[in-house]
Amino acid sequence: MGIYKDIIEKKATIAVIGLGYVGLPIALAFAKKVKVIGFDINAERVDLMKNGIDPSSELTKTDFENSDIVFTHKLEDLKKARFFIVAVPTPIDEHNLPNLKPLLGASAMVGKILKKGDYVVYESTVYPGCTEEDCIPVLEKESKLKFVKDFKIGYSPERINPGDKEHTITKILKIVSGCDAESLDNIAKVYEIIVEPGTHRAPSIKVAEAAKIIENTQRDVNISLMNELSIIFNKMNINTYDVLEAAGTKWNFLKFFPGLVGGHCIGVDPYYLTHKAESLGYHARVINSGRYVNDSMGFYVAKTCVKKIIAAGKNISKSKVLIMGATFKEDVSDIRNSKVADIVKELKSFGVKVEIVDPHADSAELKHEYGFGLNKLAKGYDGVIVAVNHTEYKSLDEKFFKSILATKGVLVDIKGMYRNKIKGITYWSL
Repeated sequence: MGIYKDIIEKKATIAVIGLGYVGLPIALAFAKKVKVIGFDINAERVDLMKNGIDPSSELTKTDFENSDIVFTHKLEDLKKARFFIVAVPTPIDEHNLPNLKPLLGASAMVGKILKKGDYVVYESTVYPGCTEEDCIPVLEKESKLKFVKDFKIGYSPERINPGDKEHTITKILKIVSGCDAESLDNIAKVYEIIVEPGTHRAPSIKVAEAAKIIENTQRDVNISLMNELSIIFNKMNINTYDVLEAAGTKWNFLKFFPGLVGGHCIGVDPYYLTHKAESLGYHARVINSGRYVNDSMGFYVAKTCVKKIIAAGKNISKSKVLIMGATFKEDVSDIRNSKVADIVKELKSFGVKVEIVDPHADSAELKHEYGFGLNKLAKGYDGVIVAVNHTEYKSLDEKFFKSILATKGVLVDIKGMYRNKIKGITYWSL
């Protein structure tokens, strides 16, 4: 059984590198069963976790209880581990190109303390070939060890959905892969310690990498079609959600909906695939077109709101608009790659005074990331844009919006939450 046997007998320790939205839930799930070291380079975040606080606000204090885990930001402490799970972010830069610095930095760090017989499993979303072509050379260089002969490598893509309390790490079938038959068997068995539905053993690391990257690319392309349809239907003066409701009565109609596509997965991962395709001499037309449509939706929403306000006979440069919701999706505090920022930017380019409220987002984080913070709810808005369908907003009614809107005010409902419920206000949705 090798390393798997040592782990379940607590003779070997698992280390999770990167304790964000992905890494921390993995670390705590394993810590309920085996010995774990949770590592993050941010000492302040580590201190919070030592006190049972999730810096990402996804987990509660009880999730930390009965866990055999040591939190640290010191590299020295990782020497005690033999099975390393790397779960650092893989963002894109301002040119929409993959930024591998966190991943390669984590690889270099692990390489410095890597020992013969150790395992390294990557969970970060990457393009096919990245683990073998980019990460392994770093591990070999730093450790002075030889891949396969001295240490084993695997790839098991994360499938955690922020804010989703149903599809958690222990409830989702796990894709696993290894550099050889022995490593695949050990890696699968280690993950099966915590993953109830079991594992899917991919035939190669590249296949596992590709499977992950197309999960989000598929969603991105489908949502982009809905967004493009919403633009077309708007020109026809018909409601997109009415159309989708009618089409959805057919048994094989795929139920995707228009909206803002942000966050650290769907709005990012396709760029890793198109980057790899470009390096192979192929320009991905469908994927790039979908990305263009989705990246344009924030600006489209803002411009439509401006047109509606002008049509109401108002001076747009003296108008005030409220945006409700600033996170990248409903019921989470995560603001990474939030397309609400695009709406704010576009409205301000017209001279509009913009105010933002959100029951989940942190004002200081927004200020640091995007240059604007949260405001207190006021009245007299010429436009209200409900950008994120937080649970707190679902029960709001026409009376509420009338109370905060100025005369001839406009309500923009991106996700169509209030469709067929608004009668006396100018209303528009995607």
